[in-house]
Amino acid sequence: MTANTDRIARLRATMAEEGVALVALAPGAHMRWLLGVDPHGDERPLLACVTAGHAGFLMPALEAESARQHTDLPFYTWADDEGPQGAFDRLLSDFSAEDAGSIVLDECMRADHAALVQDRLPAARRQFTATTVGALRMRKDREEYARLKRNAGTADTAMQAAWAAMKPGMREVDVAEIARNSFRDQGATPLFSIVGAGGNGAFPHHQTGETVLRAGDVVVMDIGGRLDGYSSDITRMAVIGQAPEGYDEIHAIVDAAVEAALSAARPGAKAHQIDDAARGVITDAGYGDFFVHRTGHGLGLEGHEPPYITATSQTVLDEGMVFSIEPGIYLPGRFGLRLEEIVILRVDGPEILSDLPRDCRVIDG
Repeated sequence: MTANTDRIARLRATMAEEGVALVALAPGAHMRWLLGVDPHGDERPLLACVTAGHAGFLMPALEAESARQHTDLPFYTWADDEGPQGAFDRLLSDFSAEDAGSIVLDECMRADHAALVQDRLPAARRQFTATTVGALRMRKDREEYARLKRNAGTADTAMQAAWAAMKPGMREVDVAEIARNSFRDQGATPLFSIVGAGGNGAFPHHQTGETVLRAGDVVVMDIGGRLDGYSSDITRMAVIGQAPEGYDEIHAIVDAAVEAALSAARPGAKAHQIDDAARGVITDAGYGDFFVHRTGHGLGLEGHEPPYITATSQTVLDEGMVFSIEPGIYLPGRFGLRLEEIVILRVDGPEILSDLPRDCRVIDG
């Protein structure tokens, strides 16, 4: 990924609208998205800085030669024996940012690096990236959509590979490794593989372990990988042999909650309305106390990013936003059930990225 002049121009337009004089980003997803640079981040301050007329880096000398292969923006380098303050002062002077009235800091920045910026600009009003870089990143372009759609296909394949191998007597970790190997075989990097059998499925973020799969177990599978810098995420259900009493009813309720959320997801809707729709179905069915998390999260360069589909979110959804819809019901000591779709919001509603049905996969027991 290389610096995108259109994205920089869009950021500057947003900065002008928001009255922001300086944006300072740390190594991470914001920097990758905006400038196509992914340098090593450690205790040495390394900042990408953007103003109305300039863009460049406060760059540790140790990282400069490697980073130079990926950007032609100016570097203000500093060595360990001199510290970053002088280089940063030169950057601020050249960028005419010494008297910046409002600044944006990367919310993932180390606290001591943020203090370096704030100490040099003590009178500036500080905010985070929600209305600038973060807002722009929420709206995916065609290239990002293509990568996310391709990644959804790798997750579908990995899920099916795990199902094909799944059988009684296997451990959760064995099933997870099959999914992870499928991601690797497709050129993707596995990111996570939650496999929760039986009562373990009632823990939404179960730590996949040594539990042995047995006949009658309901199995939650939540997996994801990274390809071309972007993430995938999908949750589907399997059952070993015959499903336990009440499972089919719970599956139907959760699937109806997904459908309700899909119907509510339209440009102009607020994020909480999608959560309201899914939660309403589950609550009306008598299981509201067992839906214990938000309905969804954004997906892109990061596995979890804005927009967040929560009961309180006032974020107005727009075309191009990508997020999960993943309601669940978790019955302690029995089983858990979650169904997850990743969608991109179009003018007429959501497009589901996965091609895998939400039906429960029955494994011979």
